[in-house]
Amino acid sequence: MSLERSYTLLSPFYDLVVARAAFARARQASLRPLDEVGPSHVLLSGVGTGLDLPHLPRAHRYVALDLTRAMLTRALPRRGALDIDWIQGDSEALPFGHEVFDHVVLHLIVAVVPHPERVLAEAARVVKTGGTLLVFDKFLARGSRSILRRMLSPIASRIATRTDVVFENVLEAVPRLRVVSDEPAFARGWFRLIRLQKTE
Repeated sequence: MSLERSYTLLSPFYDLVVARAAFARARQASLRPLDEVGPSHVLLSGVGTGLDLPHLPRAHRYVALDLTRAMLTRALPRRGALDIDWIQGDSEALPFGHEVFDHVVLHLIVAVVPHPERVLAEAARVVKTGGTLLVFDKFLARGSRSILRRMLSPIASRIATRTDVVFENVLEAVPRLRVVSDEPAFARGWFRLIRLQKTE
């Protein structure tokens, strides 16, 4: 089943899984750097049902992108007073030119797609030099055996998400990014908050 088809089917139930308090706290913590910068152009790559939107500062201009129309439709009511444009598109092949955005938000998308390195490379392509990428997702620790998560990944990836992604391996494919911070969020550090900066 394609990712677009899968998430179209999952869209009515998505919030039941990821609207929990731990996720909300992690989203708030990840997005906090946007409170500390002046008016900016921000891409929300893989916006899903818009659970990030209530935590975003109103000072910025946003573009919300998702692969499925069903997810975008569910996100619309959460826009509030945000200045936001909506685009159906692929996080692995963003429909934007180089260095368009000041910041890119990648929440629960890097470890979802078939090719995480493409999502990160595309985000790095469209963000300006010196701009930041705010990542919130689940990643295996490098060197961790995590046998069950690795075994589940082929099945889980067909339905909703991968469970075998090692962030450090993904980052190696995009050398123009440096890690500013990397903190555990919950689930014993399986979910992490990672802030990256484009250096060139």
